[in-house]
Amino acid sequence: MIDLHSHLLPAVDDGSRSVAQSVAVLTRYAQEGVTAVCLTPHLLASEAASPPAAHDAAFEALRLAAPPVPALHRGAEVMLDRPLPAVVAERRAVTIAGTRHILVEFPRLVAYQTVANALHLVVQIGLVPLLAHPERYACCSPGAVEAWRRLGALMQVDATTLANGGSRGDRARQLVARGLADILAVDNHGDRRGFLAARELLLEHGGEAQVDLLLVANPAAILTDGIVEEVPPLELRASLGERLKRIFHREDT
Repeated sequence: MIDLHSHLLPAVDDGSRSVAQSVAVLTRYAQEGVTAVCLTPHLLASEAASPPAAHDAAFEALRLAAPPVPALHRGAEVMLDRPLPAVVAERRAVTIAGTRHILVEFPRLVAYQTVANALHLVVQIGLVPLLAHPERYACCSPGAVEAWRRLGALMQVDATTLANGGSRGDRARQLVARGLADILAVDNHGDRRGFLAARELLLEHGGEAQVDLLLVANPAAILTDGIVEEVPPLELRASLGERLKRIFHREDT
């Protein structure tokens, strides 16, 4: 499995606070079958042309202490608070492993059209936007995601959200059910989050092909600027608990 969204670069953002904390997560990842991780600290679009030098020092410190597996790659999670300068596409200092792909995010209450406009501008400078956790945005719907993907964007659904309840979990499962997620990632901040619950959920629903594409093949393709394959839809059957909640909701209305 490959995780392209993590906050394990130590002491640079709201993620892992130390090399030791990051090493503990990476060691557990290796035990769970994660073979590669992209370190994607938060950055504003205004910082993307010249990322902080502290990131280089943090990466070197982690590289020296980290286990041999998973392999470490560099990138950033860029908040599109303004258009990216074209030099970001030329330098590729904050893209995923120096590829054309760049992990991007927005404030949680962003409007649909704002997302569409910003993604279009990223594509125009020659990069492929990978939208982090679209299920987190209130404007996210299958129709919205279809439109964003037509612009040339890819979708990264959070693995932990997929297996959780609430509106975000519902949106995440909708995207996977309709074949609108391109990869899953963990968004680990130096904690216990991982792939296993999402992997188990997909396999319980006969999603062997989806597990391979979302967790292995498509992330690997992004790391090499290869071709990201379409993920087939997967019927995610409601659990007994979910069915009971719907029944009680109908009785209350």
